[in-house]
Amino acid sequence: MNILLNGLGRIGKAILKIASTNTNIKITTINELNKNIENIAYNINYDSTYGRLEDKYIVDGNFIKNKSNKIEILNYQNLLEIDFKKYNIDIIIDASGNKEQLNILQNLNVKHIFLTHPREDADINVVLGVNEKDFTKQHKVISTSSCNATALLPILKIIDDNFTIEYGDISTVHPLLNHQKVLDGNCVSKDDRDVKCNFEFGRSSLQNIIPSATTTVDACSYILPHINDAIFSSSSLRVATSTVGAINITLCVDKSCSKEQLISIFTEYEQHQKYKIILNNFDPLVSSDFIQEHYTSIIDHRFTQVKKNKMIKLVLWYDNEWGYASKVVDILKEVL
Repeated sequence: MNILLNGLGRIGKAILKIASTNTNIKITTINELNKNIENIAYNINYDSTYGRLEDKYIVDGNFIKNKSNKIEILNYQNLLEIDFKKYNIDIIIDASGNKEQLNILQNLNVKHIFLTHPREDADINVVLGVNEKDFTKQHKVISTSSCNATALLPILKIIDDNFTIEYGDISTVHPLLNHQKVLDGNCVSKDDRDVKCNFEFGRSSLQNIIPSATTTVDACSYILPHINDAIFSSSSLRVATSTVGAINITLCVDKSCSKEQLISIFTEYEQHQKYKIILNNFDPLVSSDFIQEHYTSIIDHRFTQVKKNKMIKLVLWYDNEWGYASKVVDILKEVL
């Protein structure tokens, strides 16, 4: 199947690079608002976070190509303008962050559309390790949820299945994003993040830890409805790192448990999982040690605690770009 990648931002670039290592995935077309094709190739070839691409892309007319791929570059403002039959497109990966109306997406002349953001009215929201068994080739509009939910929800499901979660709190420590400012400026409006005028994001992302709300619990509830903001409080802190986030989790459970039980359950899961989801860490590592890590729920057991047999404390690491993009590609493989 021929795939169109819509949007070549941080997630789009990671998806392209990961997909390029899989011979069964053929991204033939990229739609990108940036009309400078030389700059598009440059941005793929060189990355301040993940380094240089060895097999570099060069420009060939309206195409970019390297030893492995030849990709046509389009510059349409939105998906509605594209003649998918003309470009022989079967699947769209929409990494633009734009939120088109569902009926518009349903009527596009392609087999599947993957959205790299949570979408409550999508045909299905998928997080591997949670509900991939519900995912079928009959689903057309498929949300691959968010980086936070992709890291968090498999852990919550395992604990809930074994001990039943009564309530909890999650706090994400999230790297900065492109809509933030380097120096103090005006408030930030971001339609794809439902932000009309966020004062804090107008402050310098390099000089501050910036508190914000998070939609992580909402994203989880689209998949497991009982994991919702009625039993979970949540918050987020933006920090001045380029990638790799952390989630601080506190849970109160109904059944008695111990630290040893938790580690045993997670170790068993890691040994038998189909996808690279859970990785148990016991080493004295820091965030940069997890850059470009495909595993998306890295449990740092240095901080695993259980108090009075009912309160669980965990810390997770996850590469919010590369790790999340790797799961988008894994989900995509299910329809190929």
